[in-house]
Amino acid sequence: MSGLYRRNFDDPEEVRLFEEGMGELRLVNLDAGPVGRAVFQPGWQWSQHVKPIARTDSCQAAHLGYVISGRMRIVMDDGQQTDFGPGDFMVCPPGHDAWILGDEPCVIVDWQGFADYAKR
Repeated sequence: MSGLYRRNFDDPEEVRLFEEGMGELRLVNLDAGPVGRAVFQPGWQWSQHVKPIARTDSCQAAHLGYVISGRMRIVMDDGQQTDFGPGDFMVCPPGHDAWILGDEPCVIVDWQGFADYAKR
């Protein structure tokens, strides 16, 4: 690809839905790989709404993301935890659970971890 290139999450190449209608992931494909925007609804938790799709004990995706809105808590398999909110940049290695804090959907753009995330 050369020159300008434009993609939009309102017209993605793929949309993946989380279990029980608890959100969605929209993917756009770039030469460097897919970029995803996920909307996680209040009450969403990885171990309830993505684990049945992934079939792993914890999330095995490495995330490199930016939180646009909402709040998410991530707990690593070793017990380390951090809360992320609007304006936070996130680097998260594989091996974690996560859930939404509060009553607002959490919107995250991820440049690394959504290629196979919630892929059926």
